[in-house]
Amino acid sequence: MKEGPDIARYAALIGDPARANMLTALMAGRALTATELAHEAGVTPQTASAHLARLEEAGMLRRERQGRSRYFTLAGPDVAAALEALMGLAAGRGGLRTRPGPRDATLRKARTCYDHLAGEAAVSILDSLRADGRLAGDAELRLTPPGRAAFTALGIDLAPLEAGRRPLLRPCLDWSERRAHLGGALGAALLSRLLALGWARRREGRAVTITPEGARRLGEAFPPPARAA
Repeated sequence: MKEGPDIARYAALIGDPARANMLTALMAGRALTATELAHEAGVTPQTASAHLARLEEAGMLRRERQGRSRYFTLAGPDVAAALEALMGLAAGRGGLRTRPGPRDATLRKARTCYDHLAGEAAVSILDSLRADGRLAGDAELRLTPPGRAAFTALGIDLAPLEAGRRPLLRPCLDWSERRAHLGGALGAALLSRLLALGWARRREGRAVTITPEGARRLGEAFPPPARAA
């Protein structure tokens, strides 16, 4: 490729199995130490440091210091979106791991995609919002007046989200459902609100549990679209 973005460089960085495991671990939205990431990647701390330096140099990771510890996070939601899209591509082409872990079913139901909700539960929410007109558009989503009222009723303040630099709404391809879930600033705010209300709880890694009360309330707030007869 002679012109345009250097996709080969970033594809090569993500394509290394150790670095891919590190990046996937950070999709939970939490900051992890180099030692924790070495464990996730199955490599020595020295090897992990070399991988982390390359990812940081490429702008894919952000480093933070707290006392003597160094923590790493994804550089932003755009990195997470690219990783989630690659997961969807791999899953759609049969590129699944031969030894799926015990949490796979849980991850398919609900998980974090960096800072917003993903999985079956998240796709269902976006389907509901589109079906009843609270969201309009396809590639570029728009919040309609009924949609504004619905999110305000959930206790989400839209004003600071709309004033921020991050897009308010963004469809994010879900790797397990292979359809879109809600990303962007509103997607992140929605997950935070679900956790604050106790409708959802974080589990180990990326997994999220929808509580019985949460399932009931989400069913009321985001009813499944009516099926055609």
